[in-house]
Amino acid sequence: MKNSSYWSAVKFLGLALTLFMVSVGSTRNVHGQGFLISDGIERYHLPRPQPITHPAISHPAPTYSIREFLVDASIDQQIATTQVTQVFQNHGSTAMEVSFVFPLPYDGAVDQMTFLVDGKEYEAKLLKADEARKIYEGYLRRNQDPALLEWVGTGMFRSSVFPLPPGGTRTVTLRYSQLLRKDGSLTDYLFPLATTRYTAKPIEKVSFRVAISDAQEIKNVYSPTHSVDIKRDDAKNVVVSLGMANVIPQFDFRLIYDSSATAVQANLLSYWPEGEDQGYFVMLASPSIQSETNSPVRKSVIFVLDQSGSMSGQKIEQAREAAKFVLNNLNADDLFNIISYDGSVRSMSPELQRFGPDTRQTAVGFINGINAGGSTNIDDALATALKQISDDSLPHYVVFLTDGMPTAGETNELKIAENCKSRNAWRARVISFGVGYDVNSRLLDRITRDNFGQSEYVSPNENIEEAVSRLYKKISAPVLTKMTIDFQVAGVTLADGPAINRIYPQMQSELFAGNQLVMVGRYKKAGAAKIKIAGEVAGKPQTFEFDVEFSGTQTGGRYPFVAKIWAMRRIGEIIDLLDLKGTNQELIDELIKLSLKHGIVTPYTAYLADENSDFRQLSDYRFQSEEAGKQLAGLGGGGGGQAAFGLRSQKNSMKAVDNLAVGQDLAFESQQLAGNTGPATGFGVMPVNALPQNPAVASPPRGTGGVAGDLGGERTSRGVSGVRQAGNSTIYKRGDVLFADNAIDVDPEKQKAEIVELTRFSDEWFKLTKANSSDENAILADQNDGEILIVRFRGSIYRIK
Repeated sequence: MKNSSYWSAVKFLGLALTLFMVSVGSTRNVHGQGFLISDGIERYHLPRPQPITHPAISHPAPTYSIREFLVDASIDQQIATTQVTQVFQNHGSTAMEVSFVFPLPYDGAVDQMTFLVDGKEYEAKLLKADEARKIYEGYLRRNQDPALLEWVGTGMFRSSVFPLPPGGTRTVTLRYSQLLRKDGSLTDYLFPLATTRYTAKPIEKVSFRVAISDAQEIKNVYSPTHSVDIKRDDAKNVVVSLGMANVIPQFDFRLIYDSSATAVQANLLSYWPEGEDQGYFVMLASPSIQSETNSPVRKSVIFVLDQSGSMSGQKIEQAREAAKFVLNNLNADDLFNIISYDGSVRSMSPELQRFGPDTRQTAVGFINGINAGGSTNIDDALATALKQISDDSLPHYVVFLTDGMPTAGETNELKIAENCKSRNAWRARVISFGVGYDVNSRLLDRITRDNFGQSEYVSPNENIEEAVSRLYKKISAPVLTKMTIDFQVAGVTLADGPAINRIYPQMQSELFAGNQLVMVGRYKKAGAAKIKIAGEVAGKPQTFEFDVEFSGTQTGGRYPFVAKIWAMRRIGEIIDLLDLKGTNQELIDELIKLSLKHGIVTPYTAYLADENSDFRQLSDYRFQSEEAGKQLAGLGGGGGGQAAFGLRSQKNSMKAVDNLAVGQDLAFESQQLAGNTGPATGFGVMPVNALPQNPAVASPPRGTGGVAGDLGGERTSRGVSGVRQAGNSTIYKRGDVLFADNAIDVDPEKQKAEIVELTRFSDEWFKLTKANSSDENAILADQNDGEILIVRFRGSIYRIK
């Protein structure tokens, strides 16, 4: 089966997608997860949310809701068994007769399908693709709503009718097995969680648990869609979990993993879109889990702690506990020191100490004696730490914590950064923690960029100890050190120039136990290639080689998310360069083009989401450049303050982003940082509590963002308006006109003669849908009543109303 047909079918696997409901004695619409289809002569739209910018549409209030959506899956040697449980509650006063319908995955993939309602098994009928297509198209024509376009071309299972009593609940369980697709050594698990965005009311609880077991050691475990928790019970057993609350999910849940007997495993996901001169890739690299019988790699850690007057109170207490956490997670024979500073600098010892019971006791006493008071001498504190490092025989880490500006010793920002770089003769990694809004965030970013590290920012209401411990756990156990990565692409010579470019992160020198490297980049030539990873394992040189394949335009459609993840990291890098090195028009232009092309909103391109602006501004780079320049000028205004803290925290998060859900969160923050109090856009999102209270009157637009935090957290699902995501495309809304990202340069008036006029649900429209790919039909499915869509398909411009 072709890749495109596989993904269009498996995209909707297993979810209780379509719920046909008819209230006994009533024909009122019921809004919720799934679809309402009337079997009578009356016609009404499927319960997909309507744009919040449209006038209110009168609908009866929802009469049922989904209380829980639970997925429990196990994967053993490429065989996945998935159980989906949904708890529905009828809030109405009458019973409902319901039928449960869900799309069929690719042929032959599903086995042992079971459908239960409150533990009782119900019959489910299999409908092949041709028969199912007629049913789908019948719903489309009758209900005049394109939502079902995403299911056209797939088969379906349909259950027999069962009751949902008034005020009662029904627990619906779907259980099935399937053979997962493999791409080389990568196993790919996909669950169509995004289809729940058709609900008009957020789902109270969404929970995923995927247990993976393999005969070989499981190495890379990666979700490009969600921030998951990965627990490794041992080398061959991994449990992946995800919890969300009160959400309208946007992305299908996707999990990719591989297994190998080698000490280090690397793999490649690549994507080359039609019409582009380069492809995109994500490389995953992971070492073996450090076993208890092997000695961990020795390292040196120097904790440099601000004890100036502004650190008094709870901050200094948390900082002391953070230092103790680092201390308690050192290994025997690690080298370490504790340095505190205010106007002057104090060291536990004049040189690095070997960790052991005696030195630990000395360090605890030193930490307990740290009290806040005095000014802030950042330059001398860093100098004291770096002078204690005398060779590169082991990896070195300087954990540097401050909450303020330099006020003693050298206070010039540029000189402090230059001094730190020149003193770091042995490539120590400087990990900076900026605490509170008074910190000089630009100085910390300069220091970490020049010294192979990263900056983390701790807001006033966050716990310092938790922030430090979270990051330190990731770097506490280096496995492969002094690492270099080389890509060798077949057929590329030195005269051709580098085959790989724009790689992020740029200065990765270690792999850590229990973690993996997610590296992104671009490539110029498709075909066979080799990844060569060299470094030291326990002080001994080792080299690992992996055969990979860079996809071409004809074979590169399986991992389209790769392009967006690369674009987010590149945008973070551009903002970092503009922040630390000053204005550069070429970089500003690239920032604009990437934001437009990939629908990624930043604090400097938030104007792209203004649906009240003139559509001509979408392709007017002079206007875009002026607007971006105004916003970027604010970034260079200084290193301190709440705005600078937020901007640099977000910038650094974007430089490290590795999944789409984080990208949504960052864009939402971009809206806030840009001072935009309206709906967030693009990857941005809007809080559920900002929506109208009655979701039957208005609810989030289709194709918009939905992202959530942990079950106990503060985040909720969010909707967007000015920029939408439809499949792999971005749609820009200007008034009542939608412009697909491939048609933002179209002027509907000037190019009227070139445009093909279509009416939705006409014979011509249905003919177009049959010629389209599933991704192209996702664009059509995003159009709501009253909107006009401008889009290009196969070189033709269409205006659809």
